[in-house]
Amino acid sequence: MTRPCDILIQAACIVTQDAMRTVIEDGALAIADGMVLAVGPREAVTAAHAPARVLDLGNALVMPGLVNAHTHAAMTFLRGVADDLPLMDWLTQHIFPVEKHLTPDIVEAGALLGCAEMLRTGTTAFNDMYLIQDATYRAVDAAGLRCLGGEGIFGFPSPAYPDADAGLALVRRLHETWRHNPRIRQCVTPHAVYTTSPELLQRCQALAEELDLPLHIHLAETTTETAQCQQMFGKRPVPYCHDLGLLTPRATVAHAVDLTDDEIGLLASSGVAVAHNPESNMKLASGAAPVPQMLARGIAVGIGTDGAASNNSLNMFTEMTSCAMLHKLRCMDPTCAPAQSVLDMATLGGAAALHWPGLGQLAPGCPADLTALDLSAPNMQPMYNPVSHLVYAATGHEVRLTMVAGEVLYQDGRFTRFDYPALVAQMRDVRRWVLDKLGR
Repeated sequence: MTRPCDILIQAACIVTQDAMRTVIEDGALAIADGMVLAVGPREAVTAAHAPARVLDLGNALVMPGLVNAHTHAAMTFLRGVADDLPLMDWLTQHIFPVEKHLTPDIVEAGALLGCAEMLRTGTTAFNDMYLIQDATYRAVDAAGLRCLGGEGIFGFPSPAYPDADAGLALVRRLHETWRHNPRIRQCVTPHAVYTTSPELLQRCQALAEELDLPLHIHLAETTTETAQCQQMFGKRPVPYCHDLGLLTPRATVAHAVDLTDDEIGLLASSGVAVAHNPESNMKLASGAAPVPQMLARGIAVGIGTDGAASNNSLNMFTEMTSCAMLHKLRCMDPTCAPAQSVLDMATLGGAAALHWPGLGQLAPGCPADLTALDLSAPNMQPMYNPVSHLVYAATGHEVRLTMVAGEVLYQDGRFTRFDYPALVAQMRDVRRWVLDKLGR
């Protein structure tokens, strides 16, 4: 007897990222109720299922949707506004002055543009930290992606709250408002050690424990941050957060660039996940995170784009290429960041950074979050090793289709849930608003 399913996807190649890292030539994928029912050779899967719809993608490669382990999706509205600057100058002299005028409409438009860019380049889930986060969630809900997000918590007023007490109260309200949305999850997101206090960090950790939420923080991003932390609190960032109790298995730390061997050991023994942001770290000359060493110690590492104001894209395919090249050069070892390891970081490692089991793989019982690339593109031929092509040859613009929970959200140039031309027109108005705030 055949088993009913909603969609049967057929393709020339399926890279599953399952426990065995199975790659299937001439494969098929059965989907029901937003979940993967079966994946395997086309003939066997097709014979075993009675689909309501067949989607034959032909000469395409299907793979799990990429998971962006750290970004600020709404910051697309600041893309290119301040380039070629050190982190602290970029942040304090150019970004913060505009952000103090933020409105929900600006955040929602920027976040929707970020969702469009991620869908267009094969990302289906992301870990977000920004301001007026409720507006980002509205954009995510409209676009259909998955998001683990949190309101950035500072020790000073933000556009969303007048003080830290109000900021933590806002986290509670956001959690209550969005907790029943199947694609949006909440985390507690203190911004960084240099924008908070020991008491505030401990309160964030206590709130995460109380609500059983993940915690996400920028940590050890630059040597400047390390010097500031030592001056302000007498410790380097990782030991400082460890001693405050922040480093637990519920934590994801973004960047983790300026680390000693002992600090890598602390991260490993604490069970935290790391979100590695190679392009942003290179562009801001923050340094190169010791990712091969972290992986060797068993730390779960995902790949993130950071925000489009410091990258300047949200394209996880180019991020994978940059990740592999950066570490080969940094270590002067072409074997230290192999393609499979990098793809693991962009899928399964991202799922660990989002604390969202089941993402980043195509296996029975996992969410039907996937993307499909056109194998007829010149840069994708000939194909000897699909994983190699995904990391070293693909640019993200070979993506033909992106699906979340069995729903097609992008296909062949068309976004299915929102009016992209109207969004482009809206971003022209946003650009004028930004230039006005900068006095240009």
